[in-house]
Amino acid sequence: MTLSLRPDFARIAEWITPNARVLDLGCGDGTLLKYLKESRNIHGYGVEISDDNLLKSVQNGVNAIQMNLEDGLSIFGSDSFDFVILSQTLQTMKKSESIIQEMLRVGRQVIVTFPNFGYWRHRQQLLLGHMPVSKELPYQWFNTPNVHLCTLKDFESFCASHHIHILERIVLTQGADVTLLPNLFGSLAVYRFEMGRR
Repeated sequence: MTLSLRPDFARIAEWITPNARVLDLGCGDGTLLKYLKESRNIHGYGVEISDDNLLKSVQNGVNAIQMNLEDGLSIFGSDSFDFVILSQTLQTMKKSESIIQEMLRVGRQVIVTFPNFGYWRHRQQLLLGHMPVSKELPYQWFNTPNVHLCTLKDFESFCASHHIHILERIVLTQGADVTLLPNLFGSLAVYRFEMGRR
């Protein structure tokens, strides 16, 4: 059975080593973990807050627990996982800084994806006097779950100031890699990083 994967899921999968221990935060219906189990033979766990998505995850054969990420990851020990993933959820977190620090505590490497607020179409909508609405940011200003939007440069500055070592970065638009002026032409960022030396 071939799964229809989001472009960031396919790129994340390229970074996951076979037999890795993976924690997917905000795992949704479990599609990514199911794919990683089938393609990389990973040992994975998902965390999800939605009742409906939790049920779908279990139906997809994914080990998932229900919890609010805003409460932290204290139920997981340090270095419990090889990879911790937060895919298109970072911008919805009220405590973005603390969730990244917790992810670095429980995992050897972290993979984060988020919509790039610096994407030219978003800038254009702002110049025309409107909050951006796009495939990556599909909500109106009054019903959006997004609370902390950032650009690629913002995220990289955050990493530098927190001694986080970026291992790889992929920037996508409509599933295709963007290498020319990625902060302007890229709509979705995919980062893999680890704690750097102080």
